[in-house]
Amino acid sequence: MKVNFRKMQGLGNDFVVIDNLSSTLTLTAAQIRAISDRRLGVGCDQLLLLEKPASAKADFLYRIFNADGTPAEHCGNGVRCLARFAREKSLIHQSEIAFEAVGGCVKSRIEADDQVTVNMGCPVFEPTQIPFKTPRVAKKYALMANSQSLTIGVVSMGNPHVVLQVEDLDSACLETLGAAIQQHSRFPNGVNVGFAQWVARDRVRLRVYERGVGETRACGTGACAAAVIGRLWDMLDEHVCVELTGGELFICWEGEDRPVWMKGPAMTVFEGSIEV
Repeated sequence: MKVNFRKMQGLGNDFVVIDNLSSTLTLTAAQIRAISDRRLGVGCDQLLLLEKPASAKADFLYRIFNADGTPAEHCGNGVRCLARFAREKSLIHQSEIAFEAVGGCVKSRIEADDQVTVNMGCPVFEPTQIPFKTPRVAKKYALMANSQSLTIGVVSMGNPHVVLQVEDLDSACLETLGAAIQQHSRFPNGVNVGFAQWVARDRVRLRVYERGVGETRACGTGACAAAVIGRLWDMLDEHVCVELTGGELFICWEGEDRPVWMKGPAMTVFEGSIEV
């Protein structure tokens, strides 16, 4: 079976985007792994399927799959790429585009400078909705991982995130500690792990160890999670620049019961087809 695709990236977080609006393409986990393979396939952090929405409130539905074939709920960098994809393919003509996903409806806007602003929705702190095993909601939690006693923040931005403060981001043990936290029994569905170094009240450096992928060059929901937890801990202000390996995202969160706004780039790399 031949599949047409577009390779896109947002700050180096890369995607294979497939237009599934007029077909009923169903990919197995093995096929997704084959497409995502950086040596034998196209190569990507996540594969995105753009489909018809089930709700009249959305213009499109999108499904996300990690490089290992597992499904994901939400992806901030992916939404920005899908917005550019839909406009450049003339699938829609307005600048404001609503996407339906497992993590909820997400609204985006293509700006005059071709960057994309996304309303990422309100952060979720209720443990059962993340999900996270703990008796009550708190700003900070204690967690034992790799024989270390850690202080973490936990939030869902449509997908679950841990934020961990580090003194030196460059020497942080992402592979070992990130994997240990991601697979921790207190996170039944796994979790994305953000290692944050607070630089100033309007700037934070961040690296993210993502479920089903490992470390990526950027993570949109992870940047939002870091901005939210940083504000809860009184480390950050309302408007924050999140500095990731692949570049910068601009996050705004006014506080409780308010949505998180994210602005950043999205670019096409190339188009092609692949046999799966």
